[in-house]
Amino acid sequence: MEILQILWEKGESSVRNVHEQLDKKDIGYTTTLKLMQIMFDKGMVSRDSSSKTHLYKALLSKEQTQHQFLDKMIDAVYNGSTARLVMQALGNQRASKEEIDLIKEYLNTLENS
Repeated sequence: MEILQILWEKGESSVRNVHEQLDKKDIGYTTTLKLMQIMFDKGMVSRDSSSKTHLYKALLSKEQTQHQFLDKMIDAVYNGSTARLVMQALGNQRASKEEIDLIKEYLNTLENS
């Protein structure tokens, strides 16, 4: 996910550029390279090999990826219950009053649809 975040933010990037952006000091360059090669093999990123330095670009949109990860997390952690996820998230009391108001507004639009 961190690699995708960098590619979404910076756009097309070399392995070296991505590696330098990663906050993890204990991961070597070759690990970053291997992860990006795996992501290429899985169709998550594209690779421009036309020059000496290969450039990688995210193929999946941020929204598409967030949706897929959220679906997997709801299934794996909350046994498919979206309500449990929402109650847990709001129970942590990290949401501001403005965020809670937005959530209420969104829920009202769902009820009226």
